[in-house]
Amino acid sequence: MQQQSLEKKILSSVPTIYLLGLFLLPIIIMIIMSFRIPDEYAGALPLINVSNKSIHINTSLDSFKFILNSPFIWTLCLRSLKYSIITTVLCLILGYPLALLIVRSSKKIRDLLLLLVIVPFWSCFLIRIYAWMIILSPQSVISYYINHILKIFGFMPVNLLYSSFAVILCLVYINLPFMILPVYANLEKHDNAMIEASRDLGANAIQSFLQITIPLSMPGILAGSALVFIPSIGMFVVSELVGNNCALMIGNLIKQQFLQTMNWPLGSAIAITMTLVVLSVSGFVALLAKKYGGLKYANA
Repeated sequence: MQQQSLEKKILSSVPTIYLLGLFLLPIIIMIIMSFRIPDEYAGALPLINVSNKSIHINTSLDSFKFILNSPFIWTLCLRSLKYSIITTVLCLILGYPLALLIVRSSKKIRDLLLLLVIVPFWSCFLIRIYAWMIILSPQSVISYYINHILKIFGFMPVNLLYSSFAVILCLVYINLPFMILPVYANLEKHDNAMIEASRDLGANAIQSFLQITIPLSMPGILAGSALVFIPSIGMFVVSELVGNNCALMIGNLIKQQFLQTMNWPLGSAIAITMTLVVLSVSGFVALLAKKYGGLKYANA
């Protein structure tokens, strides 16, 4: 028993150190930085200043006060939340039927479909975004035919690149596998006997899907939604490359504070504020899903 306990401690020490070193420690550093005073040139003033045999701690709430009184920051926060929600909904609409198709396919086709879902991970993230920049550029074939059709119907030409449409399209493309895989993993574990029982009791295919399949797949839906929603808010690279200044998100502002204006306390305060907003939204949705959704059926 003691040897098994020692083995468990040794095995659990690696992920524990990983979480403490690469997750908890940076969060603590970020929180401390958010209360510091920005330096005139770059970074922040020393946290502790010793002069004339007295110790002075340089802390301030100015960064958080600035955030509360800045309509621009809250506009970016709301835009980021809006883009992330739209991305999550679209990934669910596109990913759930595909995951269901994979589950109901034969083993040979199922392996092929799963491979096609995973294949985009084999290429660099930036290369895929640059590819969409070429596809959506004004000189592309797609833009030419879309604007040609719009011209026939009397509409003004549109610029697909550097728009909210381009940002959401790329966010959906990047995050779609993160919705498909958890939903597929959940659907694969469903007991078909429950569907057959519902059909024997008089339910049609749609009723069985809505009352059996959907409630049982809620854990997979919630897991996929979290994997899509949370990273989408911070993907500043997507909005920077295909959205430019037309669709800036909160991640772009945080990057700007750290790398351009060099106001680290303000950048840290914005990051902490956005993290609290995301956690609040995620927690609220999880409570609603647990109370009114299908988790009670899945846990039964």
